[in-house]
Amino acid sequence: MSMAPVGVLWYLYYQFKESGKIELSEMSFDLTLFLIILGVLIGYGVMRSILKSIIQITKINKENLEELLGPGKSHELGEENNEIKFLSKYFGEMTKRLEENVKNLNLYKKTLHSVLTRVGRGISSLQNIDSFFELIVETVAEALGAKIGGLMLLDEEKGGFYVKTVYGTDFNDKDHALIKIDDEPFKTILSSPKPFIISDLGELPPIREELKVLFQPPVLCAPLDWKEKKLGIIFVSGKKNTSKNFKKEEEISLLYNLAMQTAIAIENSRLSFDAEKTYLETISALALAVEAKDRYSSGHLERVADYAIRIARKFDLSEEDMKILRDGARLHDLGKIGILDDILKKPTSLTEQEWEMMKKHTEIGEGIIKPIRSLAKLGDVIRHHHEKYDGSGYPDGLKGDEISLLARILCVADIFDALTTDRPYRKAYTAEEAKQELLKMEGKLDPKVVNAFLETLQS
Repeated sequence: MSMAPVGVLWYLYYQFKESGKIELSEMSFDLTLFLIILGVLIGYGVMRSILKSIIQITKINKENLEELLGPGKSHELGEENNEIKFLSKYFGEMTKRLEENVKNLNLYKKTLHSVLTRVGRGISSLQNIDSFFELIVETVAEALGAKIGGLMLLDEEKGGFYVKTVYGTDFNDKDHALIKIDDEPFKTILSSPKPFIISDLGELPPIREELKVLFQPPVLCAPLDWKEKKLGIIFVSGKKNTSKNFKKEEEISLLYNLAMQTAIAIENSRLSFDAEKTYLETISALALAVEAKDRYSSGHLERVADYAIRIARKFDLSEEDMKILRDGARLHDLGKIGILDDILKKPTSLTEQEWEMMKKHTEIGEGIIKPIRSLAKLGDVIRHHHEKYDGSGYPDGLKGDEISLLARILCVADIFDALTTDRPYRKAYTAEEAKQELLKMEGKLDPKVVNAFLETLQS
């Protein structure tokens, strides 16, 4: 603002010094006045812009100070006699906040590492997918300090979710708690690509009253997605420390990682189940093919399975053991697929060398089913169904209780059917004659199993 007047004064001074007088025409005066006014306006504009910027910077700094120190504390800057003291306090607060953030990040890092390590170990030692679900839900609930954790899977045929596993609360309605896909908030959860927090669920009319115990706000939930395929939902609800909410970035990231692992595990389990089902169907067909080679053994596998289950009921075996016994009976001669037809169909007694070859069928059968995890439990009954109670059987010469109960049951059932079936070298025994033959094998067969079987024949 001062440059234009000073410039005019300098011009007048220079003119007076050179000529001893000042000559100023009307045009020159008008031009001088114009330049002075223009200079003042330009200076005013520049000064106004600078002052406005300073005010804006001051306002921003004040807001930052209030955010850091708390509302109403920024006025302490003007009240402090020592600005260095104030700045020291300011940076002290900043350092404290940064240290707290670093501490939280380190804690989160350790938590994430611990969770993923535990889940990784669990995956490597899992026997079935249900165990993995229980592990993942328990782990994520504990890691996030939640009261409840749960996992729901999608049933495409019924068009809804069912609760697969729950942690942190007693919930007895897992198999019947069907939730429609279009019900909120599940529709929103399923359509979201990432996890999110629901602070207030509100009323959920479509969900039965007993289901509401699972969802205690705040709720952190995530969809289980695999290649744009919706598989289900994983969630945690309720904070053990009621004064806290879920930390948005850290805990959402943790749930997101676990949701991805869970989705992959579910899909892998389904693929594995389909593969194992196909394999079971294939080897079952092989077992039937072996049976079809010999017209004398037609229906042998099913009859043995039926006898074995009758005996098993006398021992009050579990459903799982009954299934193992039934499937083992249907596949117990599978290994004969590796025995030459000349030996299998020989109409006369086998030579010692041929008999040694025939004995190998138990080991061959075990080797066929061994690679399949879901069939591995059948290995014992298939391998040992020719072991004898006195140790004279094969392939391992086991005796007494060294032989599993399932294998002892299958042995009796197999012998009885063999006795009551026509052979190239003899006619079939009657049921009564076969009973007497079983009793004559005292010492070779488990007497408890034989007696249980004879009771089933009388009833």
